[in-house]
Amino acid sequence: MLSVTTLPAQTIEETLSSVERNNTTLKALREASDAQILGNRTELLFEDPEVDFNYLWGSPSSIGKRQDVAVRQTFDFSTISGLKGKVADRKNSLVELRYKADRMNLLLEAEGYCLEIIYYNSLLDEYETRLENAKALADAQNKRLESGDGNMPDLNNAQLNLANVNADMLRLSTERKGVISQLQRLNGGEAVNLDQSEFPEVRMPADFPLWYADAEVKNPLLSYISHEVELGKAEVSLAKAGRLPSLSVGYMSEKVVGEHFQGISMGISLPLWSSRNKVRQAKTAAAAAEARSADAKIQFLSELRILYDRAAGLKAVAENYRSSLEKSNNGVLLMKALNAGSISMSDYIIGTTLYYDTFDKALQAELDYRKAFAELSAVEL
Repeated sequence: MLSVTTLPAQTIEETLSSVERNNTTLKALREASDAQILGNRTELLFEDPEVDFNYLWGSPSSIGKRQDVAVRQTFDFSTISGLKGKVADRKNSLVELRYKADRMNLLLEAEGYCLEIIYYNSLLDEYETRLENAKALADAQNKRLESGDGNMPDLNNAQLNLANVNADMLRLSTERKGVISQLQRLNGGEAVNLDQSEFPEVRMPADFPLWYADAEVKNPLLSYISHEVELGKAEVSLAKAGRLPSLSVGYMSEKVVGEHFQGISMGISLPLWSSRNKVRQAKTAAAAAEARSADAKIQFLSELRILYDRAAGLKAVAENYRSSLEKSNNGVLLMKALNAGSISMSDYIIGTTLYYDTFDKALQAELDYRKAFAELSAVEL
């Protein structure tokens, strides 16, 4: 019922590392981020030099021709260059943080699939035992009928029970293969082999405020918002510095008949109109970034508080199920009662079905808890 593979068994950590290496979306995001980083750094380069050449015919022709050559390079004041460098650094930090946030979300998705595979592995292990019991029960009832000690309704019930277990195993195996395909998609099409059937040990943080303080620092989305505020401040400073003039230095040559003039040229550009409203726009953008940052912190705190309470509640549910299963496994007692004739086949199936349903719900509760915990601790990925 389980897929066969020649790959060595992997843990969740090894699987996530494989996804990070092979995922095509992450590779594309990395390339796009690197390109954007280079683009932000190009803003720090000097403006392109300007070269002018004039070839002029005189009129009347007796005055000859004139040739002009001019080469100019424009420079910013060092104050503006330094501020441009800060802005570029802030923009590149945002690019890296955006990549980290996308990476975290993708690995969280992959971790969810890993937990589902462990869930199906554990459930299928349990169903292997149920299948063996159902086969043994059907065989025993068939022999009892042949010996004259049984009856047809009991045999039919045993065979129906066996058919149900077989059908459930086929359904679970199909669902497991679907999850494996999803994880393989995230792994760049490479096969995965996560065969463990027990969830890894995790420790729920006991002190939410203390844990949140650490999570707030590690969360790339909150860091992104904070860096947006810093970028806004840097762009305000750059906009103010943009009121400063820019200088140009160059060489100029002029040739006419019998004369040749050459030397240096200097110029100044006064930003009388180009800088209008830039400072106001930069201040407005910075204020908006600060408002987004304050809102993001409130939303993040509220969301994590909800996740924390949900994970804690699901943890309690899972622990309660585990405790009940340990105390109330009547499988052996029901089989003895059936063999002794104290209960009917229907009573036996009803009794075992109750235990099986509880086991399935317990495992589902464990999966829900682990998924909630994974989302809660996603900043650690």
